[in-house]
Amino acid sequence: MMNEAIQDYIGKYSKDVQTLFMEVRELIIKSVPCKVEEKLWAKLPSFYVEKKFIRVIPFKDHINIEADAIMEHKSKLDQYKITPKGMLQIYLNQDILYDVLSVIFVDSLTIL
Repeated sequence: MMNEAIQDYIGKYSKDVQTLFMEVRELIIKSVPCKVEEKLWAKLPSFYVEKKFIRVIPFKDHINIEADAIMEHKSKLDQYKITPKGMLQIYLNQDILYDVLSVIFVDSLTIL
């Protein structure tokens, strides 16, 4: 069940952005074997395992993903734009690389 504050926040966006957000959210939750805590941090949808986090930030025509392991896997993400701050941008018309994102999510949230 999605965090109510995140649900309210994402509800302000178009159905297409909501669908993309939900696909990424589900992939985050399925990718890691432990429980993921969802909450808004500074009004941004965030997914935590202890102190490690991933943020999924919706925009009008894309989402940004902030995750520690993005730069480690940059070579597999050449079809996407990566912002100067190291966030991955996925536009509505782009395919989601589920296998690459899953590895990024595991590497970003796994507690060693």
